[in-house]
Parts: sequence; structure tokens; C-alpha cells
Amino acid sequence: MTFHPRPQAGEAKPWAFPAPERSTLPNGLTLLRCHRPGQQVVAVEVNLAAPLDAEPEGLDGVATIMARALSEGTDKHSAEEFAAELERCGATLDAHADHPGLRVSLEVPASRLPKALALLAEALRAPAFADGEVDRLVRNRLDEIPHELASPQRRAAKELSKELFPASLRMSRPRQGTEETVARIDSGAVRAFYEAHVRPSTATAVVVGDLTGIDLDALLADTLGAWTGDTAPARPVQPVTADDTGRVVIVDRPGAVQTQLLIGRIGPDRHDIVWAPQVLGTYCLGGTLTSRLDKVLREEKGYTYGVRAFGQVLRSTADGKGASMLAISGSVDTPNTGPALEDLWKVLRTLAEGGLTDAERDVAVQNLVGVAPLKFETAASVAGTLADQVEQELPDDYQARLYARLAETGTAEATSAVVNAFPVDRLVTILVGDAAQIEEPVLALGIGEVTVVSN
Repeated sequence: MTFHPRPQAGEAKPWAFPAPERSTLPNGLTLLRCHRPGQQVVAVEVNLAAPLDAEPEGLDGVATIMARALSEGTDKHSAEEFAAELERCGATLDAHADHPGLRVSLEVPASRLPKALALLAEALRAPAFADGEVDRLVRNRLDEIPHELASPQRRAAKELSKELFPASLRMSRPRQGTEETVARIDSGAVRAFYEAHVRPSTATAVVVGDLTGIDLDALLADTLGAWTGDTAPARPVQPVTADDTGRVVIVDRPGAVQTQLLIGRIGPDRHDIVWAPQVLGTYCLGGTLTSRLDKVLREEKGYTYGVRAFGQVLRSTADGKGASMLAISGSVDTPNTGPALEDLWKVLRTLAEGGLTDAERDVAVQNLVGVAPLKFETAASVAGTLADQVEQELPDDYQARLYARLAETGTAEATSAVVNAFPVDRLVTILVGDAAQIEEPVLALGIGEVTVVSN
């Protein structure tokens, strides 16, 4: 019998995060384009320089209401008509506001890109902000707030921001406003915020997808390029300050069968040289099911379904005034809140004393770097990352260099970064749970002053 020779694997093709082409339209709009053959769904991200700290005093949430209004109707089309036009071309349009600014996201089949870009441009240059529509969005937002406060995760995040940051800093308050501030928002406030901060000269558009046969320059000239507006000086950036003195705040929820944990402090942004080692070390600590925290709290002790450690950029600036949130999050059953915290602190101390192993480092590199080609298969994932880089004042090749930096980071460097990120005596611990059951066990741990607040 004749057997066919066994097929052999070919050489792996080198992969790198795609590099965009950068240009500027005549109206001042910055453009990043990235041709991705085969990606028939084109993704467009527009960054608007309308950060949350630009919201007028007492009107927290106006950026969020403006973002929602931008994606729902224009002077030319009512909300229903605008939604129908988007649906006809198979497009989705979303917008959200965050600390660095406002982001508008469009996804559409490449064959319908001209119509969808025209709708996006219309939303940016001629939003309706009708009284009735803004009032509806305000009511919707007010309805959402009680549900968010009922979520242990959201309640813990709100309390951590309040504890970490001074009241004068916008980061100390909920991103989408409170019941008191949102109730003050009307169409006049939304339009004033739009006119003060939304203009092409301070905006950036990212276009990613298969652009074969598409004259993007001509298409943009008739759509986003026709958007006009004045220029404006750069807004001064207030440095991020925080108090990470070790302490515990219990948000009392009598009868709660679980305790939500959120342990955090602030750290450097992505401009800092320590970012890549910190990403690697944090992944080893709590980035996956095989991390140290999960091995102890989930596998060995059965306290939880999972605990995660992560770093989330709050604001990133080239002048060093940015910051990230470094945090550990999870939930445990109420009776084991004290023991779980004790073991969590033991994990941190053991890490500081003995460091990471080479095997842990190797697995983390494989998971973070090896899966990158899969992570960025879609145009939306590439566009979102490029828009993040713009928002955080990073160079266009940052993501590609980050993966190279992760691959070359050694075990000792990753250990030093994660130990410095999570020092046992400089962590603010928020617990959302039954104070009557958990206060005494937590006090006995000696991890900081314990305060109980109402839900």
C-alpha cells in the first residue's frame, strides 16, 4: 500500500499590529486609515475632545446625554428616521463619553460605507438636540441610576472612585452623573456643551477595513470633510492625584449572601516604561483562571468563582499627567469574607517575598502575545485600539512595540512591576456586603482602618 507523505507545517508568518496611514483633512480633522484586505465590515471611530472634566459644574452627565443624542437623530432626520436609515445600510452607530473624551463608533458593510459615512457626518455637524428628545434621554438615564446602584460591582466602583480621588477631581464622581446632576440637564445645556467642545479641528477619525475599490479621499471630502467648525486652544489638563492610604470601606447591605470586593489604587499610564512589565506581572497575579489569585481563592479554598487583577487607563497624556486604576475584583460568600481577604493578602506577600516563576512568565507571554493575531481579526478591534492610542496621546506604532516589549520582559522585571503595583500597605479596599457579619473579621486582619457607610 502506498501512503501519501505526511503534510508538514509551514513556517509561521510574522505578525505585527497594523500600521495606519495618518493625514489631515482641509477642515482640520485628523485621519488614520488602515486597509485590511478581507475585512468587509468597515469600522470607523471618531474621537471628540470632550472629556468629562470639561462638563460644567453641577451638570455631571451632560457629556453622556450629548453622546446618546448624537447617535439618535439630526436636524434632517428624527430619531425614528435616523435609526431606519442606519438599518437600511446595515450599519450600527454608538457613542459614549469617558474621562479622556467622547467616542462615536460606526460599523457598516464596505458596500454601504458612503451612505453610512454621510449619516455619521450629519450626526456630527447637525445634531438635533430637540427638547423632547433630550428630556427622554434624561428620563432614561434617571431610570438607569437606581439599577446601577443595586449592582454590587457598580456600587463598589462608585465608592472606590469617591475614596481614592479628591472631590475637586471629576474622576471622584460617577462617569454618567448622579440623579441630582442629570436631573438638571436640558437641551440648552447639551447644545452648549456640544458647541464648546465638538469641532473637526480637535477630532480624529479612524477608518479600518477592506478599502479595495473605495475612493476614501473623495468619500471623506463629501462627508466628514464637509464638517466645519472653529478652532480652539488645547484645554489645560489637571494632574491626577489620589489618596491610596491602606483602608477598608464597607458599603452595608444587610442580608447580602455575598461580599463584592474591589481593591485598588492608582498607577502610571501607558507612557510609563513600567507599563509592559506591569501588564505581564498583573496577568500572572490575576489575569486568568490559572493565575495565583484564582489558584488559591478559587481552586484551593473555593471562596469564589473567580478573582481578577487588572490595570485600566483612566487618562493617558504625554506630559505625565495621566493615571491608571490598578485593581483586584471579585466576590466571595459572606461567611468567608475575612478568610478570603486574609488569603488574598498572603498571596500578595508571597509574591513580594518569592517573586514570579519563569513558567508563570512564559505562560503569560504566550497568552498575551500569542493570541494577538486572533484578538485583532476584526476591523472594529483594530479601529478601537488605534482610537485608544489617539485618545491617550500614544504614537501610532505603540501597540506593535508593546507586544515586542512584552515578549522581551524578564521574570524579575515583571515581578518588580506587579509588586510595586499592589503594595500590601497601600490598597484601598471596598466591600459591598453585610457589615454586621463582615466588619469584625475584617478589623481583625489589620489591613487598615475600617469604615462602614450606608448603601
